[in-house]
Amino acid sequence: MVTVTVGGLPGTGTSTLCGVLQERTGLRYVYAGRIFRDEARRRGMDLAAFGALCQQDPSVDQALDDRQVALLREGDVLLEGRLSGWLAHRDRVHALKVWVVCEEPERVRRLVDRDGGSVAEQAERAAERERSEADRYRRYYGIDLADLAPYDLVLDSTHRLPGDLADEVLAALESHKVATVQAEPGDAATTRTAPTESS
Repeated sequence: MVTVTVGGLPGTGTSTLCGVLQERTGLRYVYAGRIFRDEARRRGMDLAAFGALCQQDPSVDQALDDRQVALLREGDVLLEGRLSGWLAHRDRVHALKVWVVCEEPERVRRLVDRDGGSVAEQAERAAERERSEADRYRRYYGIDLADLAPYDLVLDSTHRLPGDLADEVLAALESHKVATVQAEPGDAATTRTAPTESS
């Protein structure tokens, strides 16, 4: 059973990386952000308003997280989400947990290319969203997204192509599968791969 989580801040290229990984592995790909967006749409709210609701009502976040954990426990899934790696870590689900970083100017440039607007507008939106999420994660889960300890692989996408990043993930996945097979029953088998020099 193969389970991979990929997370990163907006503009780091996680969706692009997941697209390459899905093509190469054939794994079922689930974007946790889509779960969030679908629930916001179902409630007739935009993302900012729904994010504010999640800050006020932890049960909303919990329901979304439960859906992610259920997917992780099913296995054979490539799950993209900022908390997916932490959820796998917290619930002791065997998974290769990947986090992608990118220098802020490049992240903002990508967001402008993707969503439009000016650099200043996108920088402000991204900062506001990240502050909201960081506050929510800290208050509800005691999670600091800057803490990368739960991750098996940390990649810097600033100056690298998605295919090169995917190569590293697939290599780490092979090592991870071997470590899981060799672990004694009941062990929490994980493998830690050091960040690349550009991380």
